[in-house]
Amino acid sequence: MHTDKPLHRAADLILEIEQTMRAEGLWHQETPSPAAMASRTPFCADTMEFTQWLRFVFLARMRMLIESGGELPAQSGIAVMARLRLPSDGSVDRLIDQIEAFDRFIESQG
Repeated sequence: MHTDKPLHRAADLILEIEQTMRAEGLWHQETPSPAAMASRTPFCADTMEFTQWLRFVFLARMRMLIESGGELPAQSGIAVMARLRLPSDGSVDRLIDQIEAFDRFIESQG
């Protein structure tokens, strides 16, 4: 029997990421253009900032998946990109920690 507990935990982790992005002023208001959203490059790295990708691609897709009761991804490697694309001045350490927690959670479900 399928349990909703993993989806509930994923929802909690996604909410924590969103709250931190908002608190740190990283929550973008303007939606990227359709062309930017259509990028085939991983993390849309060629068309948008990493925090834009987090909000408009990753968080949006995860919300849809959770709300529809879908299957969680088999793996997640977002923290590696977060470390590469976010400032290394310590200002986003909490956000990176939360992304790492999401990655670990997904890996533990596999």
